[in-house]
Amino acid sequence: MSLDLALPPPHSTPPATETGFPLPLGPHIWDGGINFSLFSRHATQVWLELYDEPADAIPRHRFSLTAPRHRTGDLWHIWVEGLVPGQLYGYRVDGPYAPEEGHRFNPYKLLLDPYAAAITHMENWDFRRAQGYDASDPRKDLSFSTENNADTAPKCVVTERRTGWEERRPLRRPWADTIIYELHVRGFTVDPSSDVEHPGTYRGLIEKIPYLQDLGITAVELMPVQEFNEREIARVNPLSGEPLRNYWGYNPATFFAPNGLYSSTGTQGEQVEEFKDMVKAFHEAGIEVILDVVFNHTAEGDEIGPTMSWRGLDNRIYYLLTEDRRFYKDYTGTGNTVKSDHPVVRDLILDALRYWVVEMHVDGFRFDLASVLGRDEDGQLLADPPLLERIAHDPVLRNVKMIAEAWDAAGAYQVGQFPAKGWSEWNGHFRDDVRRFWRGDSGMLGTFASRLAGSSDLYGGGERGPESSINYVTSHDGFTLNDLVSYAEKHNEANGEFNRDGTDANYSANYGVEGPTEDPQVNAVRTRQIKNVLLTLLLSHGVPMLLGGDEFRRTQYGNNNAYCQDNEVGWWLWDRLDDHSNIHRFVRELITARRAYSPLQHAGFYTDEDLQWIGPQGESPRWEDSEARALGCYLPEKNGLAVLLLFNAGREAVDFDLPMQPNDRRWHRKADTALPSPDDITPLGETKPLDQQTHYTVDPQSSVVLVAPA
Repeated sequence: MSLDLALPPPHSTPPATETGFPLPLGPHIWDGGINFSLFSRHATQVWLELYDEPADAIPRHRFSLTAPRHRTGDLWHIWVEGLVPGQLYGYRVDGPYAPEEGHRFNPYKLLLDPYAAAITHMENWDFRRAQGYDASDPRKDLSFSTENNADTAPKCVVTERRTGWEERRPLRRPWADTIIYELHVRGFTVDPSSDVEHPGTYRGLIEKIPYLQDLGITAVELMPVQEFNEREIARVNPLSGEPLRNYWGYNPATFFAPNGLYSSTGTQGEQVEEFKDMVKAFHEAGIEVILDVVFNHTAEGDEIGPTMSWRGLDNRIYYLLTEDRRFYKDYTGTGNTVKSDHPVVRDLILDALRYWVVEMHVDGFRFDLASVLGRDEDGQLLADPPLLERIAHDPVLRNVKMIAEAWDAAGAYQVGQFPAKGWSEWNGHFRDDVRRFWRGDSGMLGTFASRLAGSSDLYGGGERGPESSINYVTSHDGFTLNDLVSYAEKHNEANGEFNRDGTDANYSANYGVEGPTEDPQVNAVRTRQIKNVLLTLLLSHGVPMLLGGDEFRRTQYGNNNAYCQDNEVGWWLWDRLDDHSNIHRFVRELITARRAYSPLQHAGFYTDEDLQWIGPQGESPRWEDSEARALGCYLPEKNGLAVLLLFNAGREAVDFDLPMQPNDRRWHRKADTALPSPDDITPLGETKPLDQQTHYTVDPQSSVVLVAPA
């Protein structure tokens, strides 16, 4: 067809072009110009448009790609002379607009290249104008829009791959030595209390690296950095009237491009270099970078969502559709599901992962709703999903840290059974069981012991081990640790969804008052419970993940789903570090102990010789007693040190008989959560022998660490 869009008078003679070549996909700098290649199987024509500025409504040049000259198989390609890095571009693609058949081509909508390594960040990115249909037409998505949306659509940016990285060898820190800290790039430093020069950016993170080093963190897990539209939410906060934002970013517009919102230097390719500088700085500090990635769905939503990339390129290839093909299968809770079982889509995801590893030097990935990636075209869960098998055996990716959120929004829950060799998993059972034990729920003693010892009930057998378990009690998704012990119910009214969003299965308690209080007794219990959870998390077998800010009691004021709260609800307020320095110190000392105490560094699952469970008075634990809430974990001497962990989730004090030690070794108290700071934990090398060596009284809702050095 002839594209009915006005073009400006030529600014200059159009550059020379050649047919180009089909591979690699995306833009490729070559021989004094740039080659562009794009996949679309069902398109009838493709236009490449070159732009001067991000907000331009009309291009400087438009090139028509026609078959067979510019088409090889399903790949459309052209080489344009004289173009350089920084060039802005986009695509328009024509083909059938037949939603009932699964086709939604609309050449009036400017499309992003799925392989673009950067896109211009738009303050006025308007998803409504990107809709491929006329929203005023009662037929909705069966109608057709002829509105050009280029002025409010981001443009792709050609970037040049850096060849002179000063460091090339990945850190490859063993899982056993890894301590993960989950954070949000913007939220970590955007508040003025962060005291950084570049708040809310990749450079702001660099400024906070010394803080993370001092805490003992070895890996940061960054919430989504793939480009997304923070202005896609149309609702306002009903409490304040302020517009809500897509703060978390779990709605990707691209798979390759880092978010320009987090760049302090610019959004026309500069964000790529700033991201690389951040990774380099983390590596120089000995800290790995793990990305939380979303490949299970995209920001295009359901049938009434925007057409900004995949939908307009080849809807039937990229998405799982219902039988009548007009609608989308939704296993993600977002309106669509990426067809990861399709070979073309698998290649796209694999190429994106390789790009982040090879070009951006990241060390690992946490896959949002990873179970979706194991579904076939009919939505059935596969025993050996092709994509996961490809990742496991990929020569670039096979040694990269891979973490699965092993469930989805359609009922799959595969914790302990995720079908991917070599992957670790967010251990949701650890989260729930530790919460319930310390809340005092009945019947939790045995499962609590299993979580302490590495969850062999989930990961034992075969080639898996305790490193398969990413232990966590709190994450971005849910209450912070402060709120876990301060609220019995969620308080998400500010999200504008009538408090219906967010889980109700919080396993939380407020200990007498809902929310903040001046009651000293309530606050004493809350502080003790926070320390109990932190001690359990950081000394359990497996890989600990700390939610950023829990070390100084960051609060979301009872909101357990702060996805749209780009404000003090979602930000790190660093003034709290001064207010809760005792908790920060407690965490830092626990991490130091985890690294220093040999019995806690056991390889593989514990055997009966490595670990002995004891109950009060030295008897075996009362596993069958649903009301038993006290447990001892004795790790006999290894490399000159024995460790004894004592836990009491009950409401009465419990006396534990202490195991006798050979050669007159004496028990020293390392930590007791019932004691006030600084007596609650003793720095490494400064512990002193107990006066009483035969028994120890553990106060209600408390935990104790004893060590017996040579």
